[in-house]
Amino acid sequence: IGILCICLVVLLWGVRLWIQRKKQLRSAGRDGKRPLLVAFFHPYCNAGGGGERVLWCAIRTLQKKYRNVTCVVYTGDKDATGEEIVEGAFRRFNIKLIHPVKFVFLEKRFLVEASLYPHFTLLGQSLGSVFLGWEALLKCAPDIYIDSMGYAFTIPLFKYLGGCRVGCYVHYPTISTDMLSVVRNQDTRFNNAAFITSSPLFSKFKLVYYYFFAFMYGLVGSCSDVVMVNSSWTLNHILSLWRVGACTSVVYPPCDVQAFLDIPLEVEKSTSEYSIVSVSQFRPEKDHPLQIRAFAKLMKEKRVGQQPSLKLILIGGCRNQQDEERVNKLKRLCEELAVSDDVVFRINIPFEELKRHLAEATIGLHTMWNEHFGIGVVECMAAGTIILAHNSGGPKLDIVVRHEGRVTGFLAEDEDSYAETMAYIFSLPPEKRLEIRESARRSVHRFSDQHFEDTFLLSVEPLFK
Repeated sequence: IGILCICLVVLLWGVRLWIQRKKQLRSAGRDGKRPLLVAFFHPYCNAGGGGERVLWCAIRTLQKKYRNVTCVVYTGDKDATGEEIVEGAFRRFNIKLIHPVKFVFLEKRFLVEASLYPHFTLLGQSLGSVFLGWEALLKCAPDIYIDSMGYAFTIPLFKYLGGCRVGCYVHYPTISTDMLSVVRNQDTRFNNAAFITSSPLFSKFKLVYYYFFAFMYGLVGSCSDVVMVNSSWTLNHILSLWRVGACTSVVYPPCDVQAFLDIPLEVEKSTSEYSIVSVSQFRPEKDHPLQIRAFAKLMKEKRVGQQPSLKLILIGGCRNQQDEERVNKLKRLCEELAVSDDVVFRINIPFEELKRHLAEATIGLHTMWNEHFGIGVVECMAAGTIILAHNSGGPKLDIVVRHEGRVTGFLAEDEDSYAETMAYIFSLPPEKRLEIRESARRSVHRFSDQHFEDTFLLSVEPLFK
């Protein structure tokens, strides 16, 4: 065993030296200096969600600040060209990059797909990310590596084998103390099946597995030189799991509040139809079924003829076939609850259409339990909708909080409280609604692109020294 360990160490050291040699052979730029390669690990960079907005804003920020930097994106989006991806970022997020980006297309993205691991999904995806990271490292060895999508198990690979300075932007801890408590209390959730919650033995086994995974996650995360988290909620979990407080900071994600501020805020005119808009990717944790059920309950309790008609508009991105199947399931749920005619699905829509829907909406709806931050929540508030978000995570701790002593929105937890709060919002006089909308809009300036740029540059500075 001792000889095997020595051979392994020698092999790994040899690989590191070979990768370092490859780096040194890179050609110099026009000024004679070798450009600094900053690589972002983002296998789904074309997904169009909040995480992608962070990616493109981070790249634009580095391009503005550092002249001798070439940004690289490791992606598995082989169905699009680099030009199409950059064009998509501009179309969806209104973000125009200053210089070209180098894309490294990865063949093995399927290794991080949840569908590949029906059981032990967290462990499977994490180990899969190591193999995907290895492919990325062999194709392009950077000077600085930033994991911008939550694949923490790639961090030691790039640090110790790649010889890179490493950082990460954590949107959501892969495992959290909340997840441990869900299993410990035998609660049924989308990631804790009923057959496990009903069996004390299975629950104990899953708890041991989660504790082991949490230990490993803490180990790999602690290898980071710089850790950025997107909210107070994420910060609390990362500090308890990774224990790297000295190099961890909160960097609120960039929300394009500026683009929504030109939507005029005025007292609503009497209308024959009110709309409720939800903006989030069609993923299980976003809990769209709760939105549809709460809306159906609201419609059922609404007295016919007493109020204008209501529409629920679900806006979001679909990343793959699983997401598309999820949308079809949601449509079937609408049929079962007899609200098909009142629920509209808008998928992968351009930015201008999103803006139009938000400008016309009265309520912005969000239902994810323990949402790490909630860019969609901020956008709804900036656009002047009255936000109704889940009473947990980032919305509760950072976003839907009183500003200058005034109410900025509402929080709810279950079907009943969502339906009741929506009914309450619609019952308010238009002047009172305007007051809340104005207060919410004033509160979101701390989530602007400019604020992100300042805090991001401050946080990554140690990687460039």
